[in-house]
Amino acid sequence: MAKLTMMRPRLGAMPSSVQAMPKVAASIYQSAEWRKFAADIKRQRGGACEVCGSRNRVIADHIVELKDGGEPFNPQNIQLLCHPHHQAKTAAARARRASGVTG
Repeated sequence: MAKLTMMRPRLGAMPSSVQAMPKVAASIYQSAEWRKFAADIKRQRGGACEVCGSRNRVIADHIVELKDGGEPFNPQNIQLLCHPHHQAKTAAARARRASGVTG
């Protein structure tokens, strides 16, 4: 019986010309109104991640994302998250949307 290790792979690496699409932030996050709003929230709440207490790279994050109908300037729809917790929360929301699960 022939060894499978002798078989050559049929699929190679992705061509170097294929690149991921760049992330484009919603225009609201570039506005002076949002920047002031987020800075005010951070100042009022102490500027720490509400999950772990980190003060490193803290983001004013929408609890209900704008894509899911969240209110953009409602302080009750904002939580402060460090970058790792923000990334995890955003990835979970994207996966939920992709699977068609709501809520």
